Amino acid sequence: MANVLIPTPLRKFTKGAEEVSVSGANIGELLTNLETNFPGIRARICDDKGKVRRFVNVFVEGEDIRFLDNLETAVKDADEVSIIPAIAGG
Repeated sequence: MANVLIPTPLRKFTKGAEEVSVSGANIGELLTNLETNFPGIRARICDDKGKVRRFVNVFVEGEDIRFLDNLETAVKDADEVSIIPAIAGG
């Protein structure tokens, strides 16, 4: 299972857990299984078409999935997956 780092705004779905273990051969499967374990979380990460929202970044072992295979990016056991919401300021 991959270790998924949960950002503070999404921890209400994981009962406060900063990190959860989730299985999946790729990011798409991992997000589906994340939703199964923590209902409601996927809607905060993905849009209505199932794509990762523009203001959310997902990294596998420090690599942005947008520069890899997006939702098809492979995930191995013990990989670290980070979900990072964009921060705006001014």
